Amino acid sequence: MNAYSDRPYIPYSPTPKPPYWKYALIVLGVIILGGLLVRSAFPAEVDYSEFSNEEISQAIYFAEGGAKTRHPYGILAHYKHTTPRQACINTIIHARKDWNGRGDFIDFLGSRYAPIGVSNDPTGLNKNWIRNVKRLLQKGGR
Repeated sequence: MNAYSDRPYIPYSPTPKPPYWKYALIVLGVIILGGLLVRSAFPAEVDYSEFSNEEISQAIYFAEGGAKTRHPYGILAHYKHTTPRQACINTIIHARKDWNGRGDFIDFLGSRYAPIGVSNDPTGLNKNWIRNVKRLLQKGGR
């Protein structure tokens, strides 16, 4: 007995430690689940060259402002014998012929279709063009 309690004094004995392998399994499960979540948040690399000219032109149409813009497909010039849509598709066809197959096709197309730092892009919107077209292609699916 001690002066502060009715219970007898028992010297300190450490509580038994739980088996650490259970914690290891929990941590391993969290790591695996985290990897699956990360993998689903960042989908596998997409081969943009497999998209059709029509699909790419639709993504460009919406990346350039869609129906709200004065320049559909981002085509500034007015042609006598073609539409802005057909001019866009012609540019994609020509870029496919010039592309050597290395790297990403949309990156190559963007360097021609919406180059960064040109005089007709004073606010620098072209820097978002590649990312927007890729996002629209992924979002639209096939």
